Amino acid sequence: MTATREPASPPRGRFISLEGGEGAGKSTLLAGLRGYFARQGRDVLYTREPGGTPVGEAIRVLVLDPAQRGIGAETELLLMFAARAQLVRDVLQPALAAGRWVLCDRFVDASYAYQGGGRGVEVARIAEVERIATGGLLPDLTLLLDLPVAAGRVRARQRGTADRIESERDDFFQRVRAAYHARVQAEPARFCVLDAALPAAAVLQAAVTAIASLSVEHAR
Repeated sequence: MTATREPASPPRGRFISLEGGEGAGKSTLLAGLRGYFARQGRDVLYTREPGGTPVGEAIRVLVLDPAQRGIGAETELLLMFAARAQLVRDVLQPALAAGRWVLCDRFVDASYAYQGGGRGVEVARIAEVERIATGGLLPDLTLLLDLPVAAGRVRARQRGTADRIESERDDFFQRVRAAYHARVQAEPARFCVLDAALPAAAVLQAAVTAIASLSVEHAR
């Protein structure tokens, strides 16, 4: 009697996150990457933080509302991770298990930068919540758009009305940028730092080069 063989599970997908301060050009890069992946014929799931699920989108509206000036640093942190926990459970884990690639506009590094560096929440506190919310899930590649704060603020002002976080002062965003740099120093193999002051086409090409390397590793 011949034993029935179970169908092989698809190889795990790849998880890419996109990070950067205000005005760094994430939306422009994301649009370019959509075109790149479409030309490659790769099935990519696009999502964002906070957001990506009904719960996450509701939290996004709350935390970005300029009228909500009384939200404390710890409350903001927990709200961000609540949205993230739902995204991990409902979207990221199923997609990656099915072999899909995922591109997420921000992930855990944003909390270390904004709630950690910007708000002053201790790194150990953030790590504790991270373990509960994500179960250790990290991107395979993080594209960090790096831009001096002054230049980013000029770009951000051109977009129109600022949300609650965009309304913070320059020193807040200086701390955010420094916290991102600290993350890069702690995990250099995961990050690709992109000079966001370069023309958009050059930034896209640098990102594509990093993603191509990830594709080669995935095929092994």
